[in-house]
Amino acid sequence: MAFGTSGRTAYGWAVERPGPIQSGPLVRGRRGVGEPGVGEVLLRVEACGVCRTDLHLAEGDLPPRRPSTVPGHEIVGRVVAVGEAVESFRVGDRAGGAWLRGTCGVCRYCRAGQENLCPRSTYTGWDADGGFADLAVVPAAFAYPLPDGRDAASLAPLLCAGIIGYRALRRSALPEGGRLGIYGFGASAHLAAQVALAEGATVHALTRSARARELALALGAASAGDAYDRPPEPLDSAILFAPVGDLVPVALEALDRSGTLAVAGIHLSDIPSLNYQRHLFQERDLRSVTSNTRQDGREFLALADRIGIKVTVSPYPMSRADRALADLAADRVDGAAVLVPD
Repeated sequence: MAFGTSGRTAYGWAVERPGPIQSGPLVRGRRGVGEPGVGEVLLRVEACGVCRTDLHLAEGDLPPRRPSTVPGHEIVGRVVAVGEAVESFRVGDRAGGAWLRGTCGVCRYCRAGQENLCPRSTYTGWDADGGFADLAVVPAAFAYPLPDGRDAASLAPLLCAGIIGYRALRRSALPEGGRLGIYGFGASAHLAAQVALAEGATVHALTRSARARELALALGAASAGDAYDRPPEPLDSAILFAPVGDLVPVALEALDRSGTLAVAGIHLSDIPSLNYQRHLFQERDLRSVTSNTRQDGREFLALADRIGIKVTVSPYPMSRADRALADLAADRVDGAAVLVPD
């Protein structure tokens, strides 16, 4: 299948017919990749993380914004071409392409430092082709410089799972030395947990995956139970990473007075009815998390380097991207799934 018409050719995966992952919504084929335009860089992909958002796009929970879109927004690559007006990167540099791809820069949200809420924001692997391919074009202004000395596969999950987890942690209003509950313990959660632990928090992991519970304990969590279990102590804050609306009242009920629950996913199944007295009274807060700002990304990447964050990676060859998404859907992935060149 042809993926475009330009001089450079690569192989990539595209979402052709959104549907259950077993129906084969991803199709692999040759595609054309244009030269980078003004303000853009062309990356040869060294690794691309597999995010649950990619699964939502493939299965149609997240409606495609364009036909035959290449997913993937945790891109680590080498710059192979630079467009006009790019001064921040040169050919040969290592750079990261992330979920947030563009904003208008002039709306009231952008001017207030809330570019994640920009009504005209665009996203890698949704509005434009992403990193489930050999080559990817990304806007230089929204790319991150990355160190040469680290394995590409371990860097990739930092670019969305890490950044979004970091924003979710800040949205959870965790007090200093506080008690944090994390519901779902995949790519984002295992990175956010390390930030919280490094900052002196007590972390309780709540997840249906036995392997994820083992990982949480290995990273330093005080406890690890099933997603519907009651944590061993009241929580000051909680983050819901699992896209399961049924867990919202469960997590709210686990909060202490004035606690905050941050819901981190871009897609969530329906939330059951909430009981005001049980779930929200005593000034408990329920917050959503929407994308991230570039400042979030810069802060998190610097922090991750400073604390020596450990990334648990399950690598897959690029030719098995469909298998990686299937394993993610079935909770068979430890930490973060990452595609690497065959």
